[in-house]
Amino acid sequence: MLLFGCLDRGYNIGVRLVEDFLARSNVGRCHDFRETADVIAKVAFKMYLGITPSITNWSPAGDEFSLILENNPLVDFVELPDNHSSLIYSNLLCGVLRGALEMVQMAVDVKFVQDTLKGDGVTEIRMKFIRRIEDNLPVGEE
Repeated sequence: MLLFGCLDRGYNIGVRLVEDFLARSNVGRCHDFRETADVIAKVAFKMYLGITPSITNWSPAGDEFSLILENNPLVDFVELPDNHSSLIYSNLLCGVLRGALEMVQMAVDVKFVQDTLKGDGVTEIRMKFIRRIEDNLPVGEE
């Protein structure tokens, strides 16, 4: 229950945040998923979290990659209690990324693979392109 609440809140934040990002960043439309990855890592994360994750582990098809966060500012000063060791504390980020990309017509799957709060050396977020979302206008409107 808690896991899905973070994804929903993150999604709603992403839906609203994308307008601010587009207005402040002067970034144009990305032409492919690789360009999108660069904008996410080098512009969006830097602008909102003050970090620049590395982009690694591209799939052969070019439709999936990992964002590696050496330092995750959302987990500074956070310790998970033993009874909440399965909690993905920063899962909000997955929802933000999914919501923001959906607003620019990209359906993606976003999930945590590694988490420093669980003892991993880095935080890894895996992103997979699912499909381009087509705008469906009501009949008679263009």
